[in-house]
Amino acid sequence: MKIDDIKRILVLGSGTMGHQIGFLCALHGYDVVIYDINKDVLEKAKGKIHKLADRFVKKKRLQIDQKEKVIQMISFSDNKKKAALDVDLITESVPEDPKLKAKIFNEFNALCPERTIFTTNTSTLIPSMIADATGRPEKFLALHFHDVYLSNVVDVMPHPGTSKETIEIVKGFAEKMDQVVITLKKENFGYVFNSMLSDLFKSALTLASNQVATVEDIDRSWMGVMSTPSGPFGLMDAIGLDTIWKIMDYWASVSKKEQHKRNAAFVKQYVDSGKLGTKTGEGFYHYPDPLFRKSDFIRGK
Repeated sequence: MKIDDIKRILVLGSGTMGHQIGFLCALHGYDVVIYDINKDVLEKAKGKIHKLADRFVKKKRLQIDQKEKVIQMISFSDNKKKAALDVDLITESVPEDPKLKAKIFNEFNALCPERTIFTTNTSTLIPSMIADATGRPEKFLALHFHDVYLSNVVDVMPHPGTSKETIEIVKGFAEKMDQVVITLKKENFGYVFNSMLSDLFKSALTLASNQVATVEDIDRSWMGVMSTPSGPFGLMDAIGLDTIWKIMDYWASVSKKEQHKRNAAFVKQYVDSGKLGTKTGEGFYHYPDPLFRKSDFIRGK
């Protein structure tokens, strides 16, 4: 397969990152199908894609007369067989559970053409953890996107069994979508940026769960010193507290450290209350007008 042979993209998972990646692919001329087991989540994804398209139009990154054409290039399905039909590349964004990811890739391995390249958008895992389960380890690697509206940086992380051909095709695919490709020389949990970001989140959650400082004061400290528009807790709200909890809970189960367990429990109380961040209107802050966006927030007023 060559880079120009990639024409149809299958997105597994229609959540926070899945719908964004699907939109980005359609924006650059690819035929996209977004698969999710949950019909209600698929319906919500359709609305989110329209809103994302409007944001791109507002920023003049998409011509208004091209908006509907881009959206029309995206189809939605909860049928595995139909979704897998004639796809050239898969990008997966299901919850951060290696067993779940392995199961899904194994199912689609039996349905997809032999040529199909498999990629995972995992934030914190490494591809070798599930490579064998994909059934095509030589055609599998991590292709990680950040918020597509705010960033055009992607990480390409192969595992030792990924073929050089696959690496080059995936890099070329990302570059055709005007992405800045960061290629890792070896596997690393959290890639480059997320590795640094996850340590920030762990530190912030440790301070909060140990009652060293409030959520607001931790964010004030970070924002005031670094001159950023939000702090770690505002960022976690944007990512989704269900995603943050799954990551923290996974590492707590792996490390067995009490502090990691406390951090996971601190986030879980919000998740159990349905406070998942910006997508539900409430997380550590209330949206659409969170406290940290107030002009006098850093001064504690």
